[in-house]
Amino acid sequence: MELQQMRYVIAVAETNSFTRAAERCLVVQSALSHQVARLERELGARLFERTSRRVRLTPAGEAFLPAARQCLEAAERATAEVAAAVGVVRGRLAVGLIPTVTAVDIAAALRDFHERYPDVRISLRVGASHELTHQVEEGDLDVAFLGLPTTARLDGVDSRELARDRLVAVVAPGHPLAGETAVDLRRLAREVFVDLPAGTAGRVQSDLAFSAAGLSRDVAYEVTNADFLARLVGQGLGIAMLPHAFAPRLAGVTTVEVTDAPTRVEHVVWSRAGRTPAASEFLAALGIPGPGVE
Repeated sequence: MELQQMRYVIAVAETNSFTRAAERCLVVQSALSHQVARLERELGARLFERTSRRVRLTPAGEAFLPAARQCLEAAERATAEVAAAVGVVRGRLAVGLIPTVTAVDIAAALRDFHERYPDVRISLRVGASHELTHQVEEGDLDVAFLGLPTTARLDGVDSRELARDRLVAVVAPGHPLAGETAVDLRRLAREVFVDLPAGTAGRVQSDLAFSAAGLSRDVAYEVTNADFLARLVGQGLGIAMLPHAFAPRLAGVTTVEVTDAPTRVEHVVWSRAGRTPAASEFLAALGIPGPGVE
């Protein structure tokens, strides 16, 4: 069983197509198909159901895929570790982040990292804090940037606090609150809200603040994208609460200070199983040295 065969199987499984998998792997389709068929003969089981209309994993393929990914990742990590031992950093750097991260200029950090380590393949994933934390713990991401309530605990990953920020009210320019210098949660509770989905860290910090004040509020619209959230606010459909440092990036809305605003904490997290050479260098560039260096 060869690593290249496993790489081909993973590509077919992810694209549901031998043609697209061959394009991704930069090989002719006949060569890729031959290698997959050869692996199936070695395993004594078909990994894919092939028809003229679709390609999909068989039960045997479903069982094989996770182990193939783990094996390929382990081989790539071993290669990267050997390269790092002789002064060359390569491999992958998978970074996750929430849309409202402000403690680090991610784009600039990745640009600088790429200029220094051009052999590292960089991937970026945007998501919710709890999802990103799980992906770091599972090894799907190397590093993630999160925003959490001050009461949140991080389990299963190593972390470093980056910054703290307060939330502000975000309203349409023509909203009655737009002319106020500051408001409190009791006043905001009378408004209709646009917010992130229930249960997400960005939503929880506001929910906890209103609950602690003995207040309830009407969240009429739930969205997963901060920019679209701002568009709904700008149309007068509701108001929102977002981090003070992030709010100025939004167009078409006005921010108002909240006297009893909740606080959120930005963290960077990485796997407790250890850092890849690329992750170690990326974190070091952010001022987070490896174990035993601090």
